[in-house]
Amino acid sequence: MTGMTTIGIGIIGCGVISTRYLRNAPLFRGLEVRAVTDLDPAAAQRQGTAFGVEALTPDAFWRRSDIDIVVNLTVPNAHFAVTMSALEAAKHVFSEKPLSVSVDEGRKLVAEAERRKLALSVAPDTLLGPGQQLARRVIDDGRIGRPVAGTAFFMTRGMEHWHPDPTFFFKPGGGPVLDMGPYYISALVNLIGPVRRVVGMSSVGLPERIVTAEGPMQGKSIAVETPTTAFSVLEFASGALVTVCLSWDVFKHGHRPIELHGTEGSLRATDPNFFAGQVEHVLGRGDWQPLATTAEPLSLPNFPDVDPIHANYRMLGVAELADAVRRGRAPRLTGRFALHVLEVMAAISEAGASGRAITLDGGERPPAISSDEIAALLVDPAAVTAAAVLPAAAAQ
Repeated sequence: MTGMTTIGIGIIGCGVISTRYLRNAPLFRGLEVRAVTDLDPAAAQRQGTAFGVEALTPDAFWRRSDIDIVVNLTVPNAHFAVTMSALEAAKHVFSEKPLSVSVDEGRKLVAEAERRKLALSVAPDTLLGPGQQLARRVIDDGRIGRPVAGTAFFMTRGMEHWHPDPTFFFKPGGGPVLDMGPYYISALVNLIGPVRRVVGMSSVGLPERIVTAEGPMQGKSIAVETPTTAFSVLEFASGALVTVCLSWDVFKHGHRPIELHGTEGSLRATDPNFFAGQVEHVLGRGDWQPLATTAEPLSLPNFPDVDPIHANYRMLGVAELADAVRRGRAPRLTGRFALHVLEVMAAISEAGASGRAITLDGGERPPAISSDEIAALLVDPAAVTAAAVLPAAAAQ
């Protein structure tokens, strides 16, 4: 892709997740991270030094004219203000999930981006990865018939055992619905379309959490001010019913992340928190048939911080957004898509608090992305394809 226009990237928010974005940025064509900033100057300087990027004060960051896309990696409660500031500075935006912590704020952001004719895209970009896209092809090809039922489970013991300062996870704007819900709700809308009705219940498992992760918060107590378990049933516009269970009150479980059941068969999708993995499907009462993503770009495990190692290519969504800006098209992960996901999550919370069924209007399913389209965004697709790099046994 000779002569590709380089898109200048500025990252605001230099916390834990910024390392993954900065580490992955060189994998993608036509992207250049030109500056990082944070309210904590030491955090910005630390990441700038580690990755060879200029660290700026927030004021200096907003004055930079060579930043085309602002990547918003701040905490959820700051997403609205930071994204709005970026739009007012005439910058395109890629924001970490969620779009905002309230639906009203989310609508304002979408309206402002559209008014200014700026592109607004929101994580999770995991649904663009080979795992979720392969699962989508199974459904779109009719291999399980029409989806009619399903389950989605994210259940762990919370963030206090690994995050150096997990306080915001347990405050309003946090909780498993807004933190992990975007992965599961986005994946489900990508697979089977918009949601039209939500019922549910929620609870607080523990009134306080003790931080066990190493760091300045270790041993300290955090008062829990948001539900830490939320169970819901989503009715999709297609008529499918899916049970979604999101909890930080579970030590261990054996549920698959996403299973969908159709009129002709069933599907097991990959973990929507990561980019690759094994999809399984079955026709009728037959045996599960595995479909590996190892021959697809971005399938190589690259995330050694957990066991087993996963494929983690956060920055793909930024690259897809940059490609959309170059071509004058809408990104796949639009603000309106993120707004629908936020509306679903708000409905889960409202249903859990009130016991009422919540009805939604509208919503959009993002366009699919092919392996060739992903490869075109990469400097060297073979270098991040498991089957091309690992021995056959290790790539399974």
